[in-house]
Amino acid sequence: MAAETPICNFGEKAKPFDLIATDNKRYSLDDVRGPKGTLVMFICNHCPYVKSVLDRIVRDVKDLETHGIGAVAIMSNDTVNYPDDSFDNMKRLAELKGLPFPYLFDESQEVARAYDAVCTPDFFGYNADLELQYRGRLDASKTTPVPNAVRELYDAMVQVAETGKGPQEQIPSMGCSIKWKAA
Repeated sequence: MAAETPICNFGEKAKPFDLIATDNKRYSLDDVRGPKGTLVMFICNHCPYVKSVLDRIVRDVKDLETHGIGAVAIMSNDTVNYPDDSFDNMKRLAELKGLPFPYLFDESQEVARAYDAVCTPDFFGYNADLELQYRGRLDASKTTPVPNAVRELYDAMVQVAETGKGPQEQIPSMGCSIKWKAA
C-alpha cells in the first residue's frame, strides 16, 4: 500500500538510536551526525519506490557529504512477512549497491515509531542542531525515474547546510507503507 509522508514538523529534534548495521557494527545518531546536518532515511530492500531511486540516493548522499551532511538508512519492516528485507538481504543490498552510509536494522521497529516513519523511502533532514528541516521527497520519481528530475532532497539539504533552514515548500515523499509487525 502506498503512503505519503506528513508535512514537515520544522524544529522537531532527531530521536536517538543505537542499531546494528550491515557491516555488523552498531551506530548511534552521534556516529552518523554531520557537522552541518544529518539525513535519516527509512528504506527497505523490496519496495519498488526505493528500488527506483536507490542509485540516486547513493549519488546524493555522496554529494551531500562534501557539504558536511552525514547520512544513515534504517530498515524497519517486518522481516517475517517480508523476507526480502531480512538482515542478510540488507547486507547483500548494501554490498551490491556500495551504500556510502550505514544501513541499520530496526528489528524492534522502535526507531521507526519514534520518528513516526510512514513509508519507504521516508527522508528526515536535520540541521547541525538536529532540528528537522526537510520531510519531502528525493525528486519527482515514483516507481519510474523521471529524466532530469530536480534534486529536491539534495537541494534542500545543501540549503540546510548553508543556512540551517530547509525550504518552506516541500512535496511529500511517497512509497510503500512501513510493514509493521502484528501486535
